[in-house]
Amino acid sequence: AAMALPGELWAELSPERRIFCSVLLFSWAVYLWEAFLAHRQRRVYRTTTHVPQELGQIMDSETFEKSRLYQLDKSTFSFWSGLYSEVEGTMILLCGGIPFLWKLSGQISGRAGFGQEYEIVQSLVFLLLATLFSAVTGLPWSLYNTFVIEEKHGFNQQTLGFFFKDAIKKFVVTQCILLPVTSLLLYIIKIGGDYFFIYAWLFTLVVSLVLVTIYADYIAPLFDKFIPLPEGELKQQIETMAKSIDFPLTKVYVVEGSKRSSHSNAYFYGFFKNKRIVLFDTLLEDYSALNKEPAEREDGENEETKSKAKNKKQGCKNEEVLAVLGHELGHWKLGHTVKNIIISQMNSFLCFFLFAVLIGQKELFTAFGFYDTQPTLIGLMIIFQFIFSPYNEVLSFCLTVLSRRFEFQADAFAKELGKAKDLYSALIKLNKDNLGFPVSDWIFSMWHYSHPPLLERLQALKDAKQE
Repeated sequence: AAMALPGELWAELSPERRIFCSVLLFSWAVYLWEAFLAHRQRRVYRTTTHVPQELGQIMDSETFEKSRLYQLDKSTFSFWSGLYSEVEGTMILLCGGIPFLWKLSGQISGRAGFGQEYEIVQSLVFLLLATLFSAVTGLPWSLYNTFVIEEKHGFNQQTLGFFFKDAIKKFVVTQCILLPVTSLLLYIIKIGGDYFFIYAWLFTLVVSLVLVTIYADYIAPLFDKFIPLPEGELKQQIETMAKSIDFPLTKVYVVEGSKRSSHSNAYFYGFFKNKRIVLFDTLLEDYSALNKEPAEREDGENEETKSKAKNKKQGCKNEEVLAVLGHELGHWKLGHTVKNIIISQMNSFLCFFLFAVLIGQKELFTAFGFYDTQPTLIGLMIIFQFIFSPYNEVLSFCLTVLSRRFEFQADAFAKELGKAKDLYSALIKLNKDNLGFPVSDWIFSMWHYSHPPLLERLQALKDAKQE
């Protein structure tokens, strides 16, 4: 008999098999596309061994080489970890890992005296086991990334004990948020009637607003030490700048990011008339642990954090810190934060609405090995994670493009505040401190970079400096 053509084979498959195969094929298509992009970028890291002419003023050859090797190591690591997680995900689907874990959760909750009718209890056991599984399988990769790659390039500041304490704390805190929120969401879907998707969406909206409000005050301090920025010139300048653009600033904190890593950052949070600014100590020249002499460090700091004063100056001068903040506050003033919240909530509403339309399709459950039951949690997982994945890819690309536009606008805002020159030098310093590699493959950067490439940002600021 002549060999059947792929089209004929496809036509012979049951709807369930078609759904299952489509999910697997799409997942591998995305993986291969990402791998192709990463390969193009790795080629840039391998072949660009000298500082390009236009970067001559910005980067010395030693930093350029360091950042090239760091990014090359990171890219190679991400190739292997990506391949592993793709294969792991495929094996879980092919071997019926999800129905197996669901059955196991049923047995565990059954032993605890909760029968079949307690679907929410079974769902929580399932979630706990699934997150435990991913935490355990992800641990070797996380360890390698922190203690081999970040260590080798001088970023890791953690000891092994600190790392594990941190990982356990993170897991426990996640469960304390995830389990109650999920159980309430499942309950709302169960009792919500025809319009449950509206209530479910409103519930997730409230949860996300509450989490944003309490995160920095109650959750983040469990992991890092936050101290108010001491009175002084920098604090006054920040308050003056905030006032000049009507930013309702209530507090400025410095967070000890240096216990974890020497990468630097700054952000703001809070609602309405109650905003706080958080600066990483690694961003501030005067506070960076790397700039302190070992004798200056607080007692006991050395046990938790490996002292690695590498005689390298790190962080930005006050004027540069203000310029970076000018950029961050630009996001607020130009309404980027609100626009992002609106986009994410519209997306969330659309997803719940489509979920309501699709949840009645039994084929979706049978495709993934659920023949007799249609648990709500499994439905959420199948629809949000697998069925929506093409939509999620497109959305994610559009958001990356939008984010780059917002970054240029925030730079332009800092420029209007008269901070172009300081932001220019701050971007160069931060790129150097974080070993960012300033040369990128155009497709890779278009697909992945939520911030425009360094040269493009500097060019836009340069035009301003000369005006």
